[in-house]
Amino acid sequence: MLDYRFIKENLDAVKANIAARNMDADADEVVRLFDKRTELVTKLMELQAKRNENAKAMKGKLSPEERAKLIEDGKAIKEQIAVVEKEANEAEEALDIAGRKIPNMAHPDAPVGKVDSENLEVKVVGTPRKFDFEPKDHVQLGQELDLIDFDEATKVSGPKFYYLKNECVFLEQALVLYALNILRKHGFTPFITPDVARAEILQGIGFNPRGNESNVYNIEEEGTCLVATAEITLGGYHSNEILDKSKLPLMYCGLSHCFRREAGSAGQFSKGLYRVHQFTKLEMFVYCLPEDSDRLHEQLRLIEEEIFTGLGLPFRVVDTCTGDLGAPAYRKWDLEAWMPGRNGGEWGEVTSTSNCTDFQARRLNVRYKDDDGKNKYVHMLNGTAVAVSRAMVAILENYQNADGSITVPEALVPFCGFDVIKR
Repeated sequence: MLDYRFIKENLDAVKANIAARNMDADADEVVRLFDKRTELVTKLMELQAKRNENAKAMKGKLSPEERAKLIEDGKAIKEQIAVVEKEANEAEEALDIAGRKIPNMAHPDAPVGKVDSENLEVKVVGTPRKFDFEPKDHVQLGQELDLIDFDEATKVSGPKFYYLKNECVFLEQALVLYALNILRKHGFTPFITPDVARAEILQGIGFNPRGNESNVYNIEEEGTCLVATAEITLGGYHSNEILDKSKLPLMYCGLSHCFRREAGSAGQFSKGLYRVHQFTKLEMFVYCLPEDSDRLHEQLRLIEEEIFTGLGLPFRVVDTCTGDLGAPAYRKWDLEAWMPGRNGGEWGEVTSTSNCTDFQARRLNVRYKDDDGKNKYVHMLNGTAVAVSRAMVAILENYQNADGSITVPEALVPFCGFDVIKR
């Protein structure tokens, strides 16, 4: 969340940022509640000081009348404190609810727009392949080669689930090992993270754990949820901690299953593996000093580019517009791979990387002790190394051959043990 004093002192800029992000939040209400809470806290401190003075006076030599008067005054002060404490707690709760709706400030260079079609293309790597035959989409390829079974998964688990079979099982493991080895080279500490997290951790990261608009699966009566990304579990790893400045940045990568409700996500752009309820993902996460976050954000994007360049897949980089950033991100880069089976050939998002500055750190209370002895909030960044299901879409469609077979990208052959998938 944003600092309340920052919101008050930069109210016009905060309101303009809310409008640019096309979000529903009331900055004026946050300022009103902040002032109210401040007033009540000041009043409470004054009453507590009076109570202390009253208690101190009771220790002196007093006449019965003076003692009775102090006892009466003490009771009145106690009642006032109870009333003001209740009002202050209510104001604090209302402020927290309103404050959590305020999005992070956007980078001044982030393109202003409402939807992803207004994202700005900044780089294209590779050239989309021109086929001398009619290319198939990954759904048809997966069925013909007995690699993916959507029908049986729908029978067992429901729509948007799938079975991976035969060579695709090895392909998934190969993608994970390939990306893990690249991240190890770049100094990341690897984790296999829990698939469940407490609701307050999701809220801290910026996910809504409940309600119709939530994209996560809530575990009833447990106060926990299935994670939508290892960003949640890696971001919560150091919650309520003060980190050693000398050890920053902390560069972690987490392998997890990801569970997403994807409510309302239908149509041709969501078919097959592109948008599913469960998938495997390797996520990068960084805790760093504020002055280093822009540089490290660029580094995360370059690592994503290295991974997909190594796979021989054509892709483009887009600078995400304000309306598509999501509340926590200050700036976000997306990588979109060329997918020949997507509406006759289109770009489809395969990774993203976000600099969330101190927005998540404030919610999760992750700080470091600076050289001046003061505790300050770290900056937190995340980035997809590989979301296996979407990477697989791009591989199957780009590496298909006229005879119906699929060539395995050279970088994955050592990990899966074969170089072609045949009928």
